[in-house]
Amino acid sequence: MSLAIIDARAWQNTFDLKTGQKRQDNSPKTQMVKAVLGEHPFPGDIDDKGNQWVTDTALDLVDRYDPNFAFLIYAQQYYSFRFEHPGEAKRQQLIDDVFEEVERFREESGFFPVVVGTGDMIPVKEYIDLSRLDGLAITSHWMTRYAGLYGISPADMRYLRQLARIERLVSKEEFMSLFSSEPVSADRLPEYLAVAKEGYCFRSTLLRQPVMIPACNYSIPVSAALGEVNSITDISDGIDAILREKKVALILVEGVGIKDFRLPYTSCANGKGWYAYENGEAQYLSISTGKHQVFAYPPGYRSYQEDDENKEYPFSGYLTSIPSGTVGERFDGKSIAVGNRSMFMHTVTGTDIAIECFARNLANQGCLGVIHR
Repeated sequence: MSLAIIDARAWQNTFDLKTGQKRQDNSPKTQMVKAVLGEHPFPGDIDDKGNQWVTDTALDLVDRYDPNFAFLIYAQQYYSFRFEHPGEAKRQQLIDDVFEEVERFREESGFFPVVVGTGDMIPVKEYIDLSRLDGLAITSHWMTRYAGLYGISPADMRYLRQLARIERLVSKEEFMSLFSSEPVSADRLPEYLAVAKEGYCFRSTLLRQPVMIPACNYSIPVSAALGEVNSITDISDGIDAILREKKVALILVEGVGIKDFRLPYTSCANGKGWYAYENGEAQYLSISTGKHQVFAYPPGYRSYQEDDENKEYPFSGYLTSIPSGTVGERFDGKSIAVGNRSMFMHTVTGTDIAIECFARNLANQGCLGVIHR
């Protein structure tokens, strides 16, 4: 049973991660995680100390737990880019600052860092509103370039095909064939996938409207220390190999791609064919598992159909289970994850312990610690 500990500054409570039911647990590991949470209140998604919180919390866990593998995500600059569009000088300063935090963790922990930039961001050129279709258009969660289409009429199809802002319309069968070498479940796939041209963003009613979005990042940077990496799915095996000899930190730097990466790097494919990952669970899981992970929660799927009182893992957002085959799950030594991407640290990393901000749509509700083992 995995335990979830919510720290809301004024109180802490412990729950069964799967059921959401309250639990009592006073084991030494639980007490340790509670102490770390109490020492490091989360400042907020776009607060200037957001990335410092990641480093401080991770170093505290390293000191108390002595892991051999750490999985970190730094995302403060991503939220600032996405929702504030800072001027160029401020943008560059934010990028400098996050790489200083990466270096601080490396220097103080002694871990061997493998740093991945999740991709460049660009200003939104224009929003695409598909709300007046006869059928249903869904832009799921953090996706901006992909929209799922259901029950589309012939008139809808004619309208969509003449929209200059849409790059392509992809049928379910075509989407599945692109990843034919991977296990495919069509249960959640939309009937069609609309793909916007670079810089155009499907309007969503689920999240705040972005002002910057991921570019078409067909390649992303990986620090050169990992060696030759051709695809995002090669990173995981490289981590496994280094872990046989050294303590390793896999570090994702959100919203930074080849253009602004501050370390020597090699570029690797960030997807397949016309499909490029945006930063979200599919990209993270492809890195963590070494396999393309497009279909578990595909772009444009109708998550609301599974969101009722019977849904398991109530603290895990739209994810309905804890993915298997992740890098932390495979590793038989001690492991931790820390990051300011809510929901993802305890789901995509597979580590013994995960600590993340407990925030939704920039609303800071505290911190979440999860103990899997």
